[in-house]
Amino acid sequence: MGRDVYEYAVIRVIPQMERGEQINVGILLYCQPRDYLCARVELDEDRLRALDPAADPGEVRLALAGYELACGEAAGPLERESLGSRFRWLTAPRSTVVQTSPVHAGLTTDPEAELTRLFDRLVRL
Repeated sequence: MGRDVYEYAVIRVIPQMERGEQINVGILLYCQPRDYLCARVELDEDRLRALDPAADPGEVRLALAGYELACGEAAGPLERESLGSRFRWLTAPRSTVVQTSPVHAGLTTDPEAELTRLFDRLVRL
């Protein structure tokens, strides 16, 4: 089986926009040839509170859940959009507490394994 192009973005939490400090909390990965779109998130509440003691982890988790939901079959308002359109919508620049990095690309034979590799490398300590 050959390698296919995939795109990914790091999902970040920036609790105080004016300070610009951020925590990597997830990975969003899209592989068009494999018809694959998935987000994996994990919020470290201690790291969040270290940057902003007043941050509400429940609100942040709610925002992060939107990324995971948008990738599934019951994607709410994005349900009728193609996976590529969903990925572009999720990675569009925004000025909110939860944002994504610029999009990066690579080659993989297994998008799920790549998601796990990126998640372990870029999100988990």
